[in-house]
Formats: sequence, structure tokens, C-alpha cells
Amino acid sequence: VQLQASGGGLVQAGGSLRLSCTASLRAFNVYAVAWFHEAPGKERDLVARITSGGSTNYADSVKDRFTISRDNAKNTVYLRMDSLKPEDTAIYYCAAGCVPDYSTCAYWGQGTQVTVSS
Repeated sequence: VQLQASGGGLVQAGGSLRLSCTASLRAFNVYAVAWFHEAPGKERDLVARITSGGSTNYADSVKDRFTISRDNAKNTVYLRMDSLKPEDTAIYYCAAGCVPDYSTCAYWGQGTQVTVSS
């Protein structure tokens, strides 16, 4: 599975971005997919995840601001980010083929930079 993350950029605090994660594999729809972020000097943390059936879960820091969704016809998972804060600044990675606690994932996208200015 190859994953391609895109959609990052520079935005002012309070603004919005939509990230996309597109897979090159037909069976993408059977995978749960997750978004992680990695801020400078910090560990890579789980932000949001969506199962093959569409169930979602979010980190407390992004709950009610971020929305993860998927379009299986397009082999794509999205992360809509609203009310962005400077602390959301990070490289965002999508991943699939993760173990149940999401500590390890088999497939990773290349990352897309999100920068939120104050």
C-alpha cells in the first residue's frame, strides 16, 4: 500500500485546512486509517482514526475541531481541521495497517506540513 498525503500549508489561527490521504491499493477500504502529527522536538502522536466501517476516534486536543472521513470510491481519507491553533503546527502523516493500539503501522504517507500562525 502506498499512501500520499497532501493539503498542508500555512494558515492563520482560527483558519481551516483539509488534508487528504490517497492510497494506491484497491483494498484500501478494508483498512482502518489514522492521522498522526509530529511537532518539532516532540513524538509522533495519534490525532484521529477511522475504521473500515466508518467509526471515528479523536485525540482530546482536536476533538470538536477536526473531522476524519473517508471516500472509499476515491481511495481517500480526509482530515478536516477547523479552528486551527498555533499548537497544531506539525507534520501530519497518514497511516494504515496499524496494530490495535496504533503503536505501529505498516504503511505511512510521506507527511504534509501544517503551519498555523498566531
